[in-house]
Amino acid sequence: MSEEHRETGTGWPEPAEPARPSGPAGEPDPRPDAPDPDELSPLAPAEPVEPVEREDVPAPAEEPGAVAREPVAPAEEPARASVSRRLTSAGAMIAVLLALLGFTLVVQLKTTSTDPTLAATREEDLVRISSDLDSRERRLRQDIEALEESQRQLRSGEQGRQAALEEATRRADELGILAGTLPAVGPGLLVRFEGPEKAVASVRILDAVQELRGAGAEAMQIAGADGTAVRVIASTYFVDDDGVLVVDGRRLRGPFTISVIGDPATMRTALNIPGGVVAAVQDAGGNVTAVDREVVEVSQLHAPLKLEHARPVS
Repeated sequence: MSEEHRETGTGWPEPAEPARPSGPAGEPDPRPDAPDPDELSPLAPAEPVEPVEREDVPAPAEEPGAVAREPVAPAEEPARASVSRRLTSAGAMIAVLLALLGFTLVVQLKTTSTDPTLAATREEDLVRISSDLDSRERRLRQDIEALEESQRQLRSGEQGRQAALEEATRRADELGILAGTLPAVGPGLLVRFEGPEKAVASVRILDAVQELRGAGAEAMQIAGADGTAVRVIASTYFVDDDGVLVVDGRRLRGPFTISVIGDPATMRTALNIPGGVVAAVQDAGGNVTAVDREVVEVSQLHAPLKLEHARPVS
């Protein structure tokens, strides 16, 4: 340590400047990673570099986070506008088509759900139709109650045999009336058909028979002008033959009278339904007259079929 250091009290020597490495005899350093002798030391202060004057070009302001866009050629702008217009026109056309489809569906549903026949029916006719339906419902409920009562009686021990015999007799009588092999009497209607041949044709008589059956007719027969009568059952047929009505092979001449047993009010309502039997006969120039009777006799019998192969099982 020198005297100067001792006097100053620093106690440390000043660092010496690093010497540039060199090869023997002042030749350049042969090491591959040796720095170029012409380059300045990284510790040497850099000389100030004078700025190069450039033309001031205003740079476009960019928003932070914006993605750089490629410049659009002028020829592409009309094409994009044309595509946008086409897409807008297609969307408008699709919207119009969907609106038309929805309108069509709504109209179809309203047309399907609306019955034009009932919409044009008068209030009095609607009341008659409702009364007819109520009468049918009451009749069906009575039949259900009767069958349930018969079932209870058949299952009630000692009384079962007698109840079974009575039930079998009653059913036999009902089946005999329906089959036309037994006479019947009860309240009902006398329905008279008058008019030209077209008004009282077989199709009109058949329509009347079907309407009466649907209204609860239990037994009926048809008679001609000379009093010849034929029992009407499920297998009865009606045919026109040179101005004469053929019923189950028997020829009847008009006017015709149908004697039917059942609820008079219900059967009359069925005949007078708008567009029904009475309206059809009147449109053809004829007339239908229905008269209530407390007692109607259906006495004409239908010859039972002779069985050739079937026999009852005991």
